[in-house]
Amino acid sequence: MRIGLALGGGGARGLAHIAILEAFDELGVKPAMIAGTSIGALIGAAYASGMPAAEIRRYCEAAFARRSALIRHLYFRWRGRVWDFWRPGSPAFFKSERIFEVVLPADLPKTFESLEIPFQSVATDFFTQSEYVSVSGPLLPAIAASSALPALLTPVKLDGRVLIDGGFVNPLPFDLLTPHTDFVIAADVSGGASEQKDNFPRPMETLLGAQQIALRSIINAKLKTSAPNLLIRPAVGQFRVLDFRRMDEILAASAEAKAEAMQGLTKLLERSLENALTTVHSSRP
Repeated sequence: MRIGLALGGGGARGLAHIAILEAFDELGVKPAMIAGTSIGALIGAAYASGMPAAEIRRYCEAAFARRSALIRHLYFRWRGRVWDFWRPGSPAFFKSERIFEVVLPADLPKTFESLEIPFQSVATDFFTQSEYVSVSGPLLPAIAASSALPALLTPVKLDGRVLIDGGFVNPLPFDLLTPHTDFVIAADVSGGASEQKDNFPRPMETLLGAQQIALRSIINAKLKTSAPNLLIRPAVGQFRVLDFRRMDEILAASAEAKAEAMQGLTKLLERSLENALTTVHSSRP
């Protein structure tokens, strides 16, 4: 049975995807194809490269879990001048491709063709206002484009297009996998409602939070017409888009989602085994 895995966008909430990948690894199941949007594209590409979930967890802990760790990570990977990464007068605070060149594993494959698992990365074509899916060619600009959240990260020019975060058109790309796989599992980390507070959110928090509301609305509207075979929604609504330093809490909150993924995969394995045994018995004279 060919299993497709869709990993959605949601900023730091997307660290919950690691828990889902751990379920695959612990059961010895490998997806036949992966599709990702935004942070789902980042983590999906790493997993598609052959990087085990445990290694992705360790890498993210070393890079993001603490402010000192992030500073140390950037220091050792940093190349060039500060202006190569950050220009206050540009369309966004940070240059997408240069930032992800530093943040992503240094040995990540350079092209889609070099990945171990077929992978699709979703971005938004700003001028045609349509979905743009990358499945071949250079990997870094494609996943940088998928994560290029306006005001925070610059748009990416790729294949003659100006691309921004894929969450604006397809924040949970399970539909891309349906034609190519038998069973699709989708992990939605858009979050949902969070705890009511008395104080107003800060400007950047408002901007990023509004994007997440739109993302969640798109997913809910999409689910009314089609759905993956298994939809997993980790309980990460209480975390903000940039809460990367709360990685331990995010993964702890994802424990139930991991158990749900393991249960779903176990049922699939049992069903596949039953079908195989039925086929063997029916083929005997």
